[in-house]
Amino acid sequence: MIVAVKSSIRGRAIAATSGVAGNGGRMMNAGNRSGILVVAATLLLSSCAQFEQSEIRKPQLVTSPLAPSAARTVEELDATTAAERDAAVALGAAGRLLGETVASLGDATVPGFWVETPLATSEMPGRLVYPANGKSVEVTLMPSEGGSSRVSLAAMRLLEAPLAGLPTLEVYELP
Repeated sequence: MIVAVKSSIRGRAIAATSGVAGNGGRMMNAGNRSGILVVAATLLLSSCAQFEQSEIRKPQLVTSPLAPSAARTVEELDATTAAERDAAVALGAAGRLLGETVASLGDATVPGFWVETPLATSEMPGRLVYPANGKSVEVTLMPSEGGSSRVSLAAMRLLEAPLAGLPTLEVYELP
C-alpha cells in the first residue's frame, strides 16, 4: 500500500509504504518508518493552521472600593485611626464567653474591627481575646457559616496575632 501526501510546505509529494498490507508480511524497514513519520508530522503541522490562536489574558486584580488603591503594606491597608484603635482596646464590660475559635485573617480591604464567626447568631458587639499574650479588642461579631472565623486586619494587628497564622481566640459577647 502506498500513501502519497502533498506537503503544503514545500509543494512536493511524499510517498511512503506501509508494512501493514501489500508487502507480503515483511517487517517495515527504517526507510519506511522515517517516511511514515514524515507523513504523520506533515499532517499534524498542516492541521495546526486550522486552529485560531487566541491571546492569553493575565488575571486582573480586583480592588475593593473601601481600600486605598495604592496600599501595599499592612499599615497602608489598615485604615483605622489611632483614636479608633485606642477605643477598641479599652477595657469595658467583661461579657459572656461564647467559646474559642481558630481564626484566620479576613478580607484585609474591609476596614474596621470585626470577626465573622460561627459562634455568633446575629450581629452584636463583642470582644476577642488572644490567650497567647492576653491582648483583647472590641469587635463587631457577625455570624458566619463554617467551622472557622475570619478576623479584620485591624483587630488582628491590635491582638498582635500572626497575620499568616491560625491563632485560637476567645470570643465574648458584650452587653
